[in-house]
Amino acid sequence: MKEKIETKNAPNAIGPYSQGIKAGNTLYVSGQTAFSPETNDFTGNDIKSQTEQTLKNIKAIVEAAGADMSNVVKTTVLLKDMADFTAMNEVYATFFTGVYPARATYQVAALPKDAIVEIEAIAVLG
Repeated sequence: MKEKIETKNAPNAIGPYSQGIKAGNTLYVSGQTAFSPETNDFTGNDIKSQTEQTLKNIKAIVEAAGADMSNVVKTTVLLKDMADFTAMNEVYATFFTGVYPARATYQVAALPKDAIVEIEAIAVLG
């Protein structure tokens, strides 16, 4: 059985997908970019501000499922430019404490709406 997870504290999906899907005790958070849920526009045009908003969006979806960022076990980070890796990491580290999630990071040719970072997450609930 799957359950749609949705919150107004993260941007609406811009295509045929859900912000998050809960299946059993696992939460799958769709790739998030730096869109502000209030303005539906990017918050900043640098990697640090976009990473921060992206992770705030993920946090809002995780919290809507009744969990917190410590429940995140895996993330995938997509970067427009791998030169942004260190700056992205600085912000990323502030959203997790204790044991960091497993992670893969890739440089990609392009991201939706010309974002410079997109992050998806998997969390174990309960």
